[in-house]
Amino acid sequence: MKQDEDLFSDTTMTFGEHLDELRTALFKAVAGLAVGMLLGLLVGKQMVAVIEAPLTKALGTYYQSDATEKYEDLKAEVERHGHSLPYTYDQVDNLVNKQRMLYEVRLVDPAQMAHLAKTSPAKGPPESSPESSSADAAVSLVPIMLWHSLDDDERTHPKAFAMGEPFSMWMKASLVVGVIISSPWVFYHIWSFVAAGLYPHEKRYVHIFLPFSLGLFLLGAATAYLFVFQPVLDFLLSFNRWLNLGPEPRISEWLSFVLLLPLGFGVSFQLPLVMLFLERIGIFSIKTYLQKWRLSVLVIFILSAVLTPADPYSLLLMALPLSFLYFGGILLCRLMPRTKSEFDV
Repeated sequence: MKQDEDLFSDTTMTFGEHLDELRTALFKAVAGLAVGMLLGLLVGKQMVAVIEAPLTKALGTYYQSDATEKYEDLKAEVERHGHSLPYTYDQVDNLVNKQRMLYEVRLVDPAQMAHLAKTSPAKGPPESSPESSSADAAVSLVPIMLWHSLDDDERTHPKAFAMGEPFSMWMKASLVVGVIISSPWVFYHIWSFVAAGLYPHEKRYVHIFLPFSLGLFLLGAATAYLFVFQPVLDFLLSFNRWLNLGPEPRISEWLSFVLLLPLGFGVSFQLPLVMLFLERIGIFSIKTYLQKWRLSVLVIFILSAVLTPADPYSLLLMALPLSFLYFGGILLCRLMPRTKSEFDV
């Protein structure tokens, strides 16, 4: 055999064959996604509750902090007008943060409340002239605190401002479920397309990388949901408190946030696997990775700024893990070195 003869000439594909392979892989992946979404329609309602949970929790924390922070000012304002509130700060803090209660301040007429307490329902309310009631109301109103459960507060739940938003929310939540269910199928066909353009000695890595790729994607999405949403929401809501603006989150906007951030994390967490794959097929080496680590970290921060909302928390919470994953990729390349016989033919 001649030294310059291509050992794999019989396995090469034309450009048109690559396009056919891509079309087939995309069709099968989309078909799997459609089946997953149909299954997701069955649990779409439950998924909506899961999606709402971080936002509801963040809003609850916001209004709990708001209730305790403003109580002293409220009490001082009430005492300035010659009235009093029946709670100390510690009592309010216990009710709000431990018993998960929120209060509202309302003005009532103590004389009318006394009459209502003494009068039985059968006898009806006491008779009084409109003139005397209107004359006394301005001077006899006193503040009282009405308590209700935090979970029953309408302010802690996102709102739908259009007729079609609830239906759209249900469909998009079902799509999220469909992506999760069909992700093994989709990843398999994506990697199958990649394998179609590789030599036989390279294709076996697809079977190794596929489960790790799926695991890293799900790990990234779970990281966003479990560890990123809450601090990002708390940071963004802190500006509402600073500017004294009540939050009115819209469910459709929140859903877009929920869809994009885990997707960005899931894709970015493929970094160690991509580094190992490129090192295995000879495009990059461990030496190159080590020499270019500063530039790589800079690129990671830039990509994190693009893939996350415009806040420093989400940027850092993506960029810092990815920076560690970059060096983890280098370590992975050292632990799984390629052999010369795989490439020197």
